[in-house]
Amino acid sequence: MSQGTLYIVSAPSGAGKSSLINALLNKFNLDDSLRLSISHTTRDPRPGEVDHESYHFVSTEEFEKLIERNAFFEYARVFSNYYGTSREIVMDWINQGKDVLFDIDWQGARIIKEQVPEAVKIFILPPSLNTLRQRLIKRGQDDVDVINKRMAQAMSEISHYDEYDYVIVNDDFDESLITLRSIILSHRARLDSLRSNNQQLLDDMKQQARDYEAAWLPCASALQAAFAAASGSGTDSEEK
Repeated sequence: MSQGTLYIVSAPSGAGKSSLINALLNKFNLDDSLRLSISHTTRDPRPGEVDHESYHFVSTEEFEKLIERNAFFEYARVFSNYYGTSREIVMDWINQGKDVLFDIDWQGARIIKEQVPEAVKIFILPPSLNTLRQRLIKRGQDDVDVINKRMAQAMSEISHYDEYDYVIVNDDFDESLITLRSIILSHRARLDSLRSNNQQLLDDMKQQARDYEAAWLPCASALQAAFAAASGSGTDSEEK
């Protein structure tokens, strides 16, 4: 069975990462080939978030028990809250041939990349720091102190963009969405990906091409020689 690919997507809060991922899944996942890794977290749900859809919301005690069981593919503590990704769920999807998107910070990205070197890393940047701050303010979810903390965290996050394979500057949302989709489609078309998931198909096509060449190349050469000879004869007749 073909293997899926891990796509690590990171960005500072407010850069539009979650909106881009959700749009990608809603508009371009008709074949169900993409899955979003849903993290466990100890933070409180925000307005509109649904348990087991947005996150698996658990208590700190529950989360730490899962850590002891080595249940997470990776985990980190951010703003006094834990975030972690279920190892079992992710690997099951990968083994089914699904591509899995990870919505995690640069620390989690490093951990996963160490364990899965073939993972593809994508970083989302805001067009400017001022734009980022305005986006956080417009959310209306945090007070000034929290926004200042998020901006400080954003500085740290942004400083690691050069550790990633791809960088998308999210100035125009639709253009950024097309770029994100193009990254995934182009990776699926890479020769190493095709070899990994369709080796038998590629081998069969190569053999068929060789058989075709062996059968038809001599005929083509003979026809070419016959045409050349006929052409030559016609020229001689005209000259006489």
